[in-house]
Amino acid sequence: MTTLSYAAHDSATMLRRNLKRMVRYPALTMFVIGGPLVFLLLFVFVFGGTLGAGLGGTSGGRAEYLRYVVPGILMMTVAGTAQGTAISVAMDMTEGIVARFRTMAISRAAVLTGHVVGAVIQTMLAIVVVVGFALLLGFRPSAGPVEWVAAIGVLMLITVAVTWLAVGLGMAAKSVESASNAPSALLLLPFFGSGFVPTDSLPAGLRWFAEYQPFTAVIETVRGLLTGGPIGNNALIAAAWCVAIAVLGYLWALRSYNRDPAR
Repeated sequence: MTTLSYAAHDSATMLRRNLKRMVRYPALTMFVIGGPLVFLLLFVFVFGGTLGAGLGGTSGGRAEYLRYVVPGILMMTVAGTAQGTAISVAMDMTEGIVARFRTMAISRAAVLTGHVVGAVIQTMLAIVVVVGFALLLGFRPSAGPVEWVAAIGVLMLITVAVTWLAVGLGMAAKSVESASNAPSALLLLPFFGSGFVPTDSLPAGLRWFAEYQPFTAVIETVRGLLTGGPIGNNALIAAAWCVAIAVLGYLWALRSYNRDPAR
């Protein structure tokens, strides 16, 4: 077997390990799915009547706001999975299993890749549930097959990027508790972007941040693909942000993994 095939085999083994952990700890999966569903119900049925009327759509009210808010809820789903990933990685670090992995003849990248691929699978399943629930509430996207594939691709890209960042956060955390708090800022980014209200309705300073932070470009790209709205250069900006975050997270996580455990 070649070095690449050994790494692929080790990655598959680590993926199976993380999938079994998902089954063993279903509370994390329920959090990933349940949180976005609660926010979807809250914003559509509590705030949707007022917020939807201000969007300028033809239907107005909750129906219009539902079409607007779904991409933001999907980004919350991605961010929620990142928090679960950081917790899982921190558990491995504090329980000593990573120290054992370091002494074994396995690919070091495979340990991290197993976490990332498992988290991507978990996120995609959660996104399917959230989209299905939104359809039950009346969400009616105008996307065709090509637009759906493109939207899924964008969501997978941001999921990979955020997950690598979460792995880095989990590796750097001193405890499971601190790892659970580290990605919390990611859950706030859809609120301080275009996830729930248009950025032009925000105060000047906050509007600048909302327009240039990474989640806004992703949300606007997914929103345009699903509802037929304009995308502009958001797709290119989103791809650039995803690549930058993924590379940063990967290098950080690998450096933390290779660091002397006696530091």
